[in-house]
Amino acid sequence: MVSVIVPCYNMEKYISEAIMSVRQQTYPHWELLIVDDASTDNTINVIEIHAQQDDRIRYSTKTEHSGIAACRNLCIKMAQGQFLAFLDADDVWHPDKLETQLRFMTEKQGGFTYSSYNCIDENGQPLNKSVKAAGNLDYEAYLRNTIIGCSTVMVNKDIVGDVVVPLFRTSEDTATWLDILKQGHLAYAIDESLVSYRIRRKSASSNKFKASFDLWTVYRRHEKLSWPKAMRYFLSYAFHAIKKRL
Repeated sequence: MVSVIVPCYNMEKYISEAIMSVRQQTYPHWELLIVDDASTDNTINVIEIHAQQDDRIRYSTKTEHSGIAACRNLCIKMAQGQFLAFLDADDVWHPDKLETQLRFMTEKQGGFTYSSYNCIDENGQPLNKSVKAAGNLDYEAYLRNTIIGCSTVMVNKDIVGDVVVPLFRTSEDTATWLDILKQGHLAYAIDESLVSYRIRRKSASSNKFKASFDLWTVYRRHEKLSWPKAMRYFLSYAFHAIKKRL
């Protein structure tokens, strides 16, 4: 069983496409867990329609907006699968994503994998741009290059243990992967695009200044790095971030 973790907030425009990309997977043994973070649009109605059509979909609705990390944690508490796969509500999986990733994890006997991904615009049109997985990453390597796309990640709980998402605003996924990697695990790279990552102008991650500040906070407060060491890793992150966008 793969438990698919999907937090969402005001995603009426995109959530159906994300859900359908799970329902159309060639690997059938999954459960889709969605937590709606007190959306003010029609998101929950869209989710309900899909849940009525497919009993592998379960959802919960929060009465107060609490942030993406809290929603991810609630999804994880609901999970019944050995594997956790993460999907942002505006991204799209390729049809063989789960099948390819599970086969790879079985071959590697690894507990943490991620993949390359391609980019699409707000309307789902290809941007002729892809981000290559940067090879197998340990804790130090990931501090230097936070390249792991959240929607590409799958973890095996039997190997990595319990997963808890730290309560940060936009770098909560980075903090989560660091927590796993600092235990001595590797993030094994799949050099194949398995996800379409949607670039939206008004998304939280599109505010690069805010995202950079939040990553700095992760380095200093969560990882407790000294100022010089945090700055060294931050400059390396900035270099790779610019290189990725070019």
